[in-house]
Amino acid sequence: MLPLKDENPISITPFVTFLIIVACALIYFGPQEGVTDELRALDFNLEYAAIPCEIRTGDPLSVEEIEATFQQGDPEACVVNDGTPSLHPGKNVYLGALTSMFLHGSLLHLLGNMWSLWIFGNNIEDRLGHVRYLLFYLVGGFVATAAHFLAQPSSTVPVVGASGAIAAVMGAYLVWFPNAPIRTIVIFVLRDISAKWFLGIWFVTQFFIGNESGVAWVAHVGGFVFGVFIGLVVRTTEYGSRRINRSDDPLHWDNTGGVGRGPLPHPLDARRGDWL
Repeated sequence: MLPLKDENPISITPFVTFLIIVACALIYFGPQEGVTDELRALDFNLEYAAIPCEIRTGDPLSVEEIEATFQQGDPEACVVNDGTPSLHPGKNVYLGALTSMFLHGSLLHLLGNMWSLWIFGNNIEDRLGHVRYLLFYLVGGFVATAAHFLAQPSSTVPVVGASGAIAAVMGAYLVWFPNAPIRTIVIFVLRDISAKWFLGIWFVTQFFIGNESGVAWVAHVGGFVFGVFIGLVVRTTEYGSRRINRSDDPLHWDNTGGVGRGPLPHPLDARRGDWL
């Protein structure tokens, strides 16, 4: 399934979402050199990305660990206190959990992540506000990285991509807008699918991604579960009720409890039969 857009209006300019997209693009095409030099991109990721082995040992990867990983094909070549020199001895291994959210492994990886963030992120930013949304996004990314670390603590492969943070955004979207129509290409057929079905299918498919694929699917699951949890918590607060259950604007709607379409008619009621 390829999502094209959601038909879910917003009342603000989602400049935080826009700035995140711009930052990821500038880093990828700039210092990461992801298009022009794959070796330089790998070296950049090793210097700035989160790596579970480094978080476990507290030290940057040694030259031997890097050679074992990328020349001998051992993705868990982690050695505790091996005493050998590091390739990037000045690296802050814990700061990598933050910088990883702005790095990507390929152009397709970047485009896929940023497209998903644009579709789902603007509505979450609209509901939380700019500052809370940025905090939610970053914490979601940290939680996703932590989930990946717990699953593969000896991994010597850099964790790159905004996927975990975006998964948190998608989890909150599922809670707040389960019936929002997502314009989707399904096997060359264009149709609108309710967010609860689209996001539910996406979540389930993560468990069918093998570890050998190189995709940090556990990070996706961890971020998504975090987003669902925060979505449920916020929905029960006075702030959440005021922001999410608004009834003063007929263009804004939601499913406040998972069983209806909110306090106002859905703006696409005339087309209800066209989407699941």
